[in-house]
Amino acid sequence: MTKESIKKIEYGDFQTPRELARQVCVLLKNQKIIPKSVIEPTCGIGSFFLEALDNFSSIKIGRAFDIDNEYVEILKKNLTKEIKSKPHKVEVSDFFTKDWKKELDNLPEPILVIGNPPWVTNSQLGQLQSKNLPTKYNFKRMKGLDAMTGKSNFDISEWMMNQMIDWLQVKQATIAMLCKTSVARKVLMNAWRHDKKMSIAKMHVIDSKLHFNISADACLLTIQSSNQQHKECEVFESLSSSAPIQTIGLRDGLLVADIPSYEKTKHLIDDDQHYKWRSGVKHDCSKVMEVEKISAGLYLNGLGETHELEDTYLFPLLKGSDLANGKIPRKYMLVPQTKIGQDTKFLSKVAPKTWKYLTKYGDLLDKRGSSIYKDKPRFSIFGVGDYTFGNWKVAIPALYKKLEFSVIGPHQNKPIVFDDTVNFIALDNAEEAQELVELLNSRSANRFYRSFIFWDSKRPITIQLLKSLDIDELQSESGQENNYSIRKTAKQLQLTY
Repeated sequence: MTKESIKKIEYGDFQTPRELARQVCVLLKNQKIIPKSVIEPTCGIGSFFLEALDNFSSIKIGRAFDIDNEYVEILKKNLTKEIKSKPHKVEVSDFFTKDWKKELDNLPEPILVIGNPPWVTNSQLGQLQSKNLPTKYNFKRMKGLDAMTGKSNFDISEWMMNQMIDWLQVKQATIAMLCKTSVARKVLMNAWRHDKKMSIAKMHVIDSKLHFNISADACLLTIQSSNQQHKECEVFESLSSSAPIQTIGLRDGLLVADIPSYEKTKHLIDDDQHYKWRSGVKHDCSKVMEVEKISAGLYLNGLGETHELEDTYLFPLLKGSDLANGKIPRKYMLVPQTKIGQDTKFLSKVAPKTWKYLTKYGDLLDKRGSSIYKDKPRFSIFGVGDYTFGNWKVAIPALYKKLEFSVIGPHQNKPIVFDDTVNFIALDNAEEAQELVELLNSRSANRFYRSFIFWDSKRPITIQLLKSLDIDELQSESGQENNYSIRKTAKQLQLTY
């Protein structure tokens, strides 16, 4: 990796084009924002700082800071004589150690806090052994497996913007920041849950491919100070849009993607889920654990090598992409455990070919990076239990922008297994599965789920979302109580699976 590449990762270094900064400032002017001072906390080459000074004649004092001395020097060279004649300041400074209260106290209000904070996560910086991090602590308070599997990972910009909103609480100010849309929602959620004072926020979607040559859902997030605690955000499809395409917000402690739909379907929220939603098998070594069948007992793995394997522990596989595109199983997955934590040594006696195969590629399996495999039996997998081997399942891909449930039955007399990009419910028979899938694909269920789904999320369809729907209430509402034995069956399955 080149020095320039490391720098781009370490500082989330995507410099804002002047034209984009200009469009943002014009938008803010049209919103009747009239700042007396401007501050860009992570200015880079200072596109926002310069455009703000050009577009807002009301600004009397400006401040721009960055940790990179080269960028600060570039910005200083681009300052005009007129700018230099005013009490503006451009300095090298570390966001994480600077006394921002002291800095802000010296600025006249209203203050415009504007910029493009780093698009990088704390885990990425940790891998680079970077010091460009806030004081290390788990600010999301994650524990156990959540922290181990990365749910405690956060974007540096998220941490920074949370600090900025705290500044806003005692100032007349506007925050206008470019960031990933997922970060914007997290920032808003944190503010709403902590009852921060702010006006109705605005998100304007931007084309990150056009402006930064990266593929990421991004936006301009604008927040203004207020004496009230508004918990809504209007979403616009572009910087030039005059009317919002949706309004998101906090309702009953939940982040809602479509407030009108939520209000119509919130009675379907489940407090006592009868069904158990599951994720597919997680193994993190597809070249070894996923194989193609050449002939009876002979299989080709992802490394291009053929091996004789017992059929006992091989199951037809549907990945999320297969399920989304209506494909039949093309590969088989090796499932060496029937439950999490099971010692795999028994395979050496009951399936010697499989054991020999796993041992041959043991170094690859031992090198799996996730800490969930630490101190577990060799060749362990996750997301496995009796439910994995159920003949009938109702399933949905987790990563696709497609809200459609499918019935999945056996393939060639063996139960189909999924990878961990599929969520599913295991059932006893085809009739129940068909009845359930019709219910889940109904208009009411669709509207309920869509009121919570943010399609730009990495995993739009989560188990947390799926299990929130009250199947009993939906069944009753649809007038199908007499056609279903779902509640009884679900209680039995809760014990079985």
